[in-house]
Amino acid sequence: MAAAVGLAREGADVALVGRDPQRVSEVAAQARAAGGGSVHEHVADLTLMSGVRALADEALERYERIDVLANNAGALFATRKETTEGLERTFALNHLAPFLLTNLLLGRLAGGRVVTTASDAHTGGRLDLQDLQSERSYSAMRVYGTSKLCNIMFTRELARRAGELHANCFHPGVVRTGFGKNENGVWKVLTTLGSPFMRSPERGARSLIWLATSEQAASLDGEYVVDEKVRAPSAQAQDEALARGLWEASAELVGLDA
Repeated sequence: MAAAVGLAREGADVALVGRDPQRVSEVAAQARAAGGGSVHEHVADLTLMSGVRALADEALERYERIDVLANNAGALFATRKETTEGLERTFALNHLAPFLLTNLLLGRLAGGRVVTTASDAHTGGRLDLQDLQSERSYSAMRVYGTSKLCNIMFTRELARRAGELHANCFHPGVVRTGFGKNENGVWKVLTTLGSPFMRSPERGARSLIWLATSEQAASLDGEYVVDEKVRAPSAQAQDEALARGLWEASAELVGLDA
C-alpha cells in the first residue's frame, strides 16, 4: 500500500482496494494524511471473479474517468487450493483478477495507463496452456513465477489490443511487506528471516509510481521495467503466440469474449 500513500503525496485522487476492511481504512488514513487528493475505499476479495466484477461495478458507478489502473494485488500460496469458483488461487488472484478487472474497466481507461506488478520470478515460470491451474503438479515458487510470467504476457498483449491506453509492468524488487506471511510454515519463516535484507515498501513502489505519473514513462507501452528502466523479460515472456493463447484461455475462464 506504499504506492497508494506515494500517489496521494503527489496529489492524486486514489481509490484503494483491499481484502481486509481494517487494513484498507488504516492505509486510507495514511494516504489522506500524506496528500491533498481524495481517497476512496473499496473492499474486495480478488481471488473470486465475482469479487472482481463487484469491484468493477463499484468503480464504474463512482468514477467517470480512470487515469491509472494499478494491478498490484498478489500472493504466494504454499499449497494448491481452489477457490469456491473452482480456480487455483495463485492463478486466480495474480493473473485472472487483473485480466478481468482491466477488461471490465477498459471503457474508463481510454487515454490512461495500466500498471501491473510483475516480478523477475517470471524467469522461473513455465506457462503450459493445457495446465493453467497446475493440476498436474504444484510447486509454490514455480506456480508463482508462472503467474508473474502471465502478468508480463498480459501486459504485452493488452498493449497490442488496446491502442487507446498505455500498458506496462514492472519488477518491484524483493520488498519487505506481508508477502508470503499469509501462509504458515517455511514461507512465513523465510520471509520473516529475510526481511532485514529486503527493500522498503517505499522503494518497491517507486517504479509503480513512476510508470503511473511520470512524463518519461508516458510513451512506454508493453514494456517490462526494473528500477525505472526498460528491461527485456525472458524469451517465453516475449512469445506473442503464447500470449494470444493465454488471453483467449483467460477470457474463456472468466466469461469474456476473447
